[in-house]
Amino acid sequence: MGKVEFVKRMIEVPEGITIGLDETVLKVKGPKGELTRKFPHPRVNVKIDNGKVIIHCDKPKRAELGLTGTWWAHINNMIKGVTDGFHYQMRIIFSHFPIKTSVKGNELVIENFLGERHPRRAKILEGVTIKISGDVINLEGINKEMVGQTSANIEKATIVKNYDTRVFQDGIYLTSRGD
Repeated sequence: MGKVEFVKRMIEVPEGITIGLDETVLKVKGPKGELTRKFPHPRVNVKIDNGKVIIHCDKPKRAELGLTGTWWAHINNMIKGVTDGFHYQMRIIFSHFPIKTSVKGNELVIENFLGERHPRRAKILEGVTIKISGDVINLEGINKEMVGQTSANIEKATIVKNYDTRVFQDGIYLTSRGD
């Protein structure tokens, strides 16, 4: 692969979205809320020009070339988050002991998992709302990373230990991401 002179990625800002840039801090505001994120790098720049967000780097090295794509994806996710939000759906699966879940503060409490006496807990991150209906858990939020990490926290809290996982497939699993 030959040398690249420069890389320039653009993102069109949709109607109803306001974007502000304060040095390296990008703020995206929309109907669902506001997200803020830092984009610090000495050679990769983020600019706002005529309703477009521009990510630019002159004579990028391989890592900087990849970083422009990563930042482009982050900004697109911020815009999608403040317009539509993110919705993940998880399902409670059990065959041996009925699992009972409830939300207490910023934790999801999982009781009677594999008949255990002590409840397991999963941290719910800031900005994520959880709705439990039957054996379905719905996670919603405007920050994709927070919703995804909360989903991972819940799955991790129901890892089966000291049993054959081919037999004991109980747990709470991610079934769909409404990206």
